[in-house]
Amino acid sequence: MATAGATQEMTDFVLPFQVGDSAVRGRIVRLSASVDDILTRHDFPYAVSALLGEAVSLVALMGAALKFDGKLIFQAQGNGPASMIVADYTAGGALRATAKVSGDISDIKDTALVGEGHVVMTIDQGADMERYQGVTPLDGERLEETAVAYFMQSEQIPTAMRLSVGRLSAPGEPDRWRAGGIMTQFMPSEGGSRERGTEILLGTDDQESWDRAAAFVQTTEDDELIDPSIAAETVLYRLFHEDGVRIFDRQPVRAECSCNAEKIEAVLARYDAPELADMVKDDVITVTCEFCRRDYRFNADGGPAPA
Repeated sequence: MATAGATQEMTDFVLPFQVGDSAVRGRIVRLSASVDDILTRHDFPYAVSALLGEAVSLVALMGAALKFDGKLIFQAQGNGPASMIVADYTAGGALRATAKVSGDISDIKDTALVGEGHVVMTIDQGADMERYQGVTPLDGERLEETAVAYFMQSEQIPTAMRLSVGRLSAPGEPDRWRAGGIMTQFMPSEGGSRERGTEILLGTDDQESWDRAAAFVQTTEDDELIDPSIAAETVLYRLFHEDGVRIFDRQPVRAECSCNAEKIEAVLARYDAPELADMVKDDVITVTCEFCRRDYRFNADGGPAPA
């Protein structure tokens, strides 16, 4: 368990950067209150919480690149005791996540918790817009390895990544979850090119600059990603000071769920009276959001229950 000074606190943000004048671009994410809120609400076993925290960091890193008002959804499914891990990022910085745990997780960690299965990445561009979805095997012991494989297989973008999650302690304060991550990608043009990334990289002198950047990312220590006493800018300088690094504006992120009573009431309206009756307990129907764990209460006919 890491220890941090009581007066030092991370904010929640994604920081984009560019290595020198090269085609290597990246982002670094720091999560404090957001990931603590998400993981504390669920109270999963430590290993599951750590994996879910990595998934939240991953969608923040990926979602911050969205250029439209939409949502990025990460989902890992398998035959392990944590058979489903879900995290999503909504444009503007809203994060949420959940997991399905149904087995013994003793002595199991990382992606082995999910078991053999697959990863689905979905980009939802909103109503009346086509969804983009990529499916890859759940490959690698760490979630960062699975993410790198996804980018290479589905998008042909060379990617390097490190993710870290932990609970930090400070004198006189309760332990809190913290998470962080860093990713770099070879982006041959402004904003990147899904179709051309690998072709251009493997056929030019950029291979050396990419290899250097990817190797530097892999040296990033866990504490550098989650310790609030180490600024994100300091981490980037440590890694890339020889080549130079350009830093862009921070993008704030936060824990925020999209659930509301109106949506749930609309779902309940699809059930007939006998089905609704089966849901009644203590004279009300209680629906708990699987993401934020908030309870919504309705009367026996599916309408809003009195406060």
